[in-house]
Amino acid sequence: MNIENVDTDQIIPARFLKATSREGFGKNFFRDWKYNNDDEKQPKQDFVLNNPIFSGKILVGAKNFGCGSSREHAAWAIKDAGFDVVVSSFFADIFKSNALNNFLLPVQVTEDFLRKIFEAVQKDATIQIEVNLERQTIKLLDSSEETAEVFEINLYKKTCLLNGYDDIDFLLSMKPVIEQFEEQL
Repeated sequence: MNIENVDTDQIIPARFLKATSREGFGKNFFRDWKYNNDDEKQPKQDFVLNNPIFSGKILVGAKNFGCGSSREHAAWAIKDAGFDVVVSSFFADIFKSNALNNFLLPVQVTEDFLRKIFEAVQKDATIQIEVNLERQTIKLLDSSEETAEVFEINLYKKTCLLNGYDDIDFLLSMKPVIEQFEEQL
């Protein structure tokens, strides 16, 4: 999705923010960009996410993805739409935090690597991208050459994502260490 400055209101329009549970937001993910006249029966043919050739669990966005308001619903909508990873050369800090707190991995790459992704997709829309959280790598899987980059992630959030922990689960996983510390006092 080679569109810069995608804000959270575009990801999930404000009129769909009435629910407080995380389920059901995927159907309104990019609602105004996906459909003509807000009619689910009339998808816009020229919107990239309506093209069935693009499938998978990795959403590639251009620079400044997730800017705008701090709505957590944007991360909920992306996850509910079936994505586990969002790739961009820059994320708004609040979006990045909301994504990580909702088990959506924001992979920030260099401008150069992002350009390579879009060029590769332009040549072959079926090219595969591999993200390895443990190794903190992102690769374009192309038979002609392997293009890869390392990405940064906070160690605490990496641990949580790898283990399926939210903040409370992480603390509970530390219970034996905490108990041992308390015994020493």
